[in-house]
Amino acid sequence: MGESARPIAGNNKPAVLVVGAGIAGMQAALEVADSEHKVYLVERLPTVGGRMMQLDKTFPTMDCASCIGTPKMSQVGSNKYIDLMTCAEVVKLTGYAGNFQATIRKKARSVDISKCTGCGACAEACPQIVPSEWNMGMNTRKAIFTPFPQAVPNVPMIDRAVCRIFTKHPEKCGAACVRACAAKAISHKMQ
Repeated sequence: MGESARPIAGNNKPAVLVVGAGIAGMQAALEVADSEHKVYLVERLPTVGGRMMQLDKTFPTMDCASCIGTPKMSQVGSNKYIDLMTCAEVVKLTGYAGNFQATIRKKARSVDISKCTGCGACAEACPQIVPSEWNMGMNTRKAIFTPFPQAVPNVPMIDRAVCRIFTKHPEKCGAACVRACAAKAISHKMQ
């Protein structure tokens, strides 16, 4: 047998890596988790749900996209067998069938998920306004933002490409989000 066909030895329960947390990735992760196997769900965006969550209806049944996606998002976010990694990408995959190792790079959210209460005070205080990618530029968001109200995880992140602290204009901001955050969850130094 070639190296890629080497069998799994022992009675271990291997973990599964699912790349992409759109509707298909969430469903795959939930089905594996139902078998009590560990799932690492990697999503490059700050929330799960994918493009489907931006739609009103789905073809051909014209079912409500949010009615299908939102429960799956909630289940993915609370399932003890799923390790959800948002703002993350697979940068290296090595090994062979049954024994892979993945290297995951997580982008700094600049908000501590374990401390944030989701109050929104940070976004209210932020002076930087930019077009919202989520709504295809038809409305605006702040430099610190949660993509949409049902986002999972429902924690904001700082867009370092537009945040005045990172774009060399801190005098026009003064870290208003940090002062507004009672939970002390914001760190512009997060790596």
